Amino acid sequence: MQIGRLGKYYFRRLQRLKGDPIALAGGFAIGVFIGFTPTMPLHTVAIIIATLATRTSTIAGILSSWVVCNPLTYFPIYYFSLVIGNAVTPYHLNWVKIKTTLDLLLTSESISQSMKLVMGLGCETIVVMLVGGIILALPFTIMSFYLSLKFFIAVKQKRAQKQILN
Repeated sequence: MQIGRLGKYYFRRLQRLKGDPIALAGGFAIGVFIGFTPTMPLHTVAIIIATLATRTSTIAGILSSWVVCNPLTYFPIYYFSLVIGNAVTPYHLNWVKIKTTLDLLLTSESISQSMKLVMGLGCETIVVMLVGGIILALPFTIMSFYLSLKFFIAVKQKRAQKQILN
């Protein structure tokens, strides 16, 4: 499937979401935030918990997470999380360890196997990657909330105009 075609598919899926634009944009932003954090085996679970706790759109969150965190973006997200985490924490990790673990995560057969791999990294690695991932995610999350809010308001207005014309 071509990347452009896949982009149109996700765009249409987002257009078809119904609900309050603020709740949709909130779910979208949560998905972007979690998609940018290096918590790959737990993305969906974390999105469901966060969107239910904030009463935002779970579907919008999951869709945006898939757009942000996919096989084309795993390595850049993890790499920049590593660089930022190394810069702001007292710990220092190397890319080889993270890349090896990431390759194993991508081929793991179960969530329990993924969790064992993540826990085997050690506390320092988890701190560096999470802190780096959170710092990396924050500007994208804020930007995605406002852009998606504008998008969902426009979609809602277009639907309202169609109903008036019919």
